[in-house]
Amino acid sequence: MTLLVGALTIGLILSLLALGVFISFRIFEFPDITADGSITLGAALAAALLVQQVHPVTASVAAFAAGAIAGAMTGIINTRFGINRLLSGILVMTALYSINLHIMGKSNVPLLSERTLATMVERAGVALTGSSADVLIAGWSVPVRDVSVLAGAFVFVLVIAVALFAFFRTHLGMAMQAAGDNAQMIRALGVNVDTMVVVGLALSNGLVALSGALLAQYQGFADVQMGIGMVVWGLASIIIGEALVGVRQLGLLIAGGILGSVLFRLLVAIALRGGLDPNDLKLVTAIFVFAALVLPQMARHAASLRQKRAA
Repeated sequence: MTLLVGALTIGLILSLLALGVFISFRIFEFPDITADGSITLGAALAAALLVQQVHPVTASVAAFAAGAIAGAMTGIINTRFGINRLLSGILVMTALYSINLHIMGKSNVPLLSERTLATMVERAGVALTGSSADVLIAGWSVPVRDVSVLAGAFVFVLVIAVALFAFFRTHLGMAMQAAGDNAQMIRALGVNVDTMVVVGLALSNGLVALSGALLAQYQGFADVQMGIGMVVWGLASIIIGEALVGVRQLGLLIAGGILGSVLFRLLVAIALRGGLDPNDLKLVTAIFVFAALVLPQMARHAASLRQKRAA
């Protein structure tokens, strides 16, 4: 049961990554590889600040801001200098590797003895229950601290999801969606599409970096390699979420991204528990995303051929 609670917690934390990837890939159709560097940037900056005894909330906000700056830089390189979208993200991601090393001062920063959001929520849970003993959930004994962190992650992600949905209902948010759907039309209405792209990528990578900051505080360390393949992880979560909700409505897509992240993490935990070599995890994830992207196209093509033959 402890494994399940841990998988749910990490799934919720990484759902912020999924929401960030959703903004860049689904709303703007921007293949933003910056996320691989942004999630590490958020973890590195939060860890460096926590080691200096900065309040965890302040460190997390700083991580979001740093990620937003990184995303904005990708947008500026693409829109102002005319660099290819994919290459713009690769340039910023590559630069972030060295920046993250400079921020941390070394490749790994432990946080086991530092005050983090995870430890604060754990103490709050113990204070509310009046005991640090295990609690029974569906007949399983689970530490109060683990349950507290899971509840805290759920509330935090719920607030972020509601705030994101509310933002996309504002004039700025709707202009961003319109810029992604039909750039020519929104440009004819006097909206600066380039600005919308920069703002959208800033928001996307801000959420990704925030996810990294929370993940580092939960796991108790930040590592310079922790962002490798995270874009594919976010895509997998989005694909699963879209399959779960089955519609293109914004609110349900946001909820689907969160559910997809949690479900994907559960599948990973089950696979690892069943004997999957951790070294094969990235490979299996890439194959899954490839299949999820290709199979629907093949199905549509086969259906089209059947219709032509029937006609």
